[in-house]
Parts: sequence; structure tokens; C-alpha cells
Amino acid sequence: MIVFGFGMTFMKKSSLVFLLPLFLAAIGCGSGSNSSTESSATNGGSAATGSSAPIELLNVSYDPTRELWKELNEKFTAQQSASGKTVSIKQSHGGSGSQARAVIDGLEADVVTLAMWSDTEQLHKKGLIKDGWEDALPNRSLPYTSTIVFVVRKGNPKNIKSWADLTASGIEIITPNPKTSGNGKLAFLAAWGSVISKGGSEDDARAFVTQLYKQVPVLDTAARGATTTFAQKGIGDVHLTWENEAHLEVAEAKGELELVFPEVSILAEPHVAVVDSVADKKGTRATAEEYLKFLYTKEGQEVIAKHFYRPSNAEVLAASAASFPAVELFPVTKIAASWDDAQAKFFEDGAEFDKIYIGEK
Repeated sequence: MIVFGFGMTFMKKSSLVFLLPLFLAAIGCGSGSNSSTESSATNGGSAATGSSAPIELLNVSYDPTRELWKELNEKFTAQQSASGKTVSIKQSHGGSGSQARAVIDGLEADVVTLAMWSDTEQLHKKGLIKDGWEDALPNRSLPYTSTIVFVVRKGNPKNIKSWADLTASGIEIITPNPKTSGNGKLAFLAAWGSVISKGGSEDDARAFVTQLYKQVPVLDTAARGATTTFAQKGIGDVHLTWENEAHLEVAEAKGELELVFPEVSILAEPHVAVVDSVADKKGTRATAEEYLKFLYTKEGQEVIAKHFYRPSNAEVLAASAASFPAVELFPVTKIAASWDDAQAKFFEDGAEFDKIYIGEK
């Protein structure tokens, strides 16, 4: 079952940009009504207790991962069923920043699979996740990585091939709000880094990104909302989105949209983690850990690649290389000291995004 919650958009310079995070956190607490929810279940005994009692997990994730987790959950719960265990998994989806705030405000996630390191780190800073969470699983708790690419209209009528093309006169750009969306943050950082990676200065990057946001007619709160704005409402000439979301968007458009890979983009790192305070309270830790470890199995990695996330397993990545055209992926350290520093430098109240979008005070 899938239950759809709120969808909101921001028009330019709306004061709602600042009110929405508090609003989403409030409605996210308990009900998770800002996100869509689905569950998968199997029959048998509990992985945590070895008894016949069922166990339920809540995975709080970011917006465009619905299709990925639907299949991963089905595979994992089937595996558990084969071992005689009952496991059900519920999903919550929304803007990554909003989802992190909802967990902080009481949404009882057993695991989080958020878009940004800084979103997961917020939970650590609030004491919900223990020290050393990043090293609890292989590859720095990164079962997959991703990046930001472009979706354009059929035939690419505006001839958009690179980041520099985005600010040409007359081009409208669709990208979600960096204050609430991991997609939005990564698109901002990718645009900024596209200038720095070519030898430009911070002033050059600021000027480019400032012009880019002047050409953004609508700021949706999350990635899937931006997809709807571009693909279904027909607004904009180019959509800056996750690589996996771009593939799904183009496939569903049946020839009306095309995917463009820029020459350079950011290395996106969607970490996964057990929410220790919740898993320990509910007695779900063993199953939650097993669930996340499943992502690193060959079966899990093949599902990840199938949905156009870049798997951490080198063998699986090589086997699916045709799905991932070469893009120069720069790390966040190209433009900031760390993900934490990037959050403070670009997205905290009064930081670069606010100055660019609202204007210098």
C-alpha cells in the first residue's frame, strides 16, 4: 500500500522557503505525512528474537528512492521468510533534510537512508546515532553512490550539454529547494563545483550560481515534486536531478524527454545507518543491521545497479558499466572542507544559498 502525503512548491522569493522546514518537521513527527509510505512483509519468526513474533522496520529515506527500496525490501523479506522469519518494512520518503528533521522530532526510524552525509550527521549530533556510525558498514556506509545529471525536452531544443549552457538567455531550470531537498543541495553544489573544477574562483562560482537561480521559476520541496513539475506539468527546459531519477523520468516520458550527462558533476554520497536510539528501544537492532548488510550482497548490489545507482561492488559496477557513462565526479572537498562544512558554508540560514536566492542584505 502506498499513501501519498503533501506536495508543495515554492515560487521565487517566497517566505515559505524558511517556514517549510518547521512545518514539515511538525507533520513528519509521528505520522510521516509529508512522505509516501509502503510496506513489505513475510511470514515466519523474528530475526531479533528467534521466536515467531514478527518484527517491523521503518526505513526513512529521501524522495526518489521509492522504486529502489520497493524491490530491495521484497528481496530482503523473501530471504528472511526462507529462514522462517517474519519481517515487514515500512518506507517513508520526502526531502532528505525534511526527513532528517522528522526523525529528530520523533519519527521512529529503525534505519535512515538519507541523501546527504550532513542529514545523517544531524541525527548523530542529536544523540540518535552513536559515534563511529560512518564506519559501521563497508565503504564508509555507502552501498552506492550517485550524481546529478540533466533531463531535457525531446531533441534538446536549447542545446544544453554542459553546466555553462544552463545560464544562456531564455533557459528555464527546474531544481528542488536546497533547504529541504538532498537533490536541491547536490544540484547547487554541482553547479558551484563545475566552475571551480574548471579553474574558476569562488566569485566566478557565485556569479554563475546566482544567474542559474534567477532562471529557476519554481522551487519544489523535494526531488519527486521537481520531476512532476518538469515532466508532467511541462515547466522548464532542463531538470537537474539524480541520475536514477533521470533514467526513470525519461523512461516514463516515452520519447518526450532525453538524458544529458554533463562533463563534470558532484559525487553524491547517500550514507545508510541504523538509528541506534530507536533500534535499541524497539529491540530491532539485529534485523536492522542485517537489513543494511543485505545491501552489500551481490543480490542487493545488482538491484542497486538495476535502478541506476552506482554500486560499491566493483564487479557489479563493471558488469553494469554501460548504464553509467563516464562523468568526472568531484568530491565535496573540491569546494568545502567536508560535508559538514558544505552545509554550514552553503545552506545554513544566512549562508551562500540565502544570499544568492534572497539577495545580499
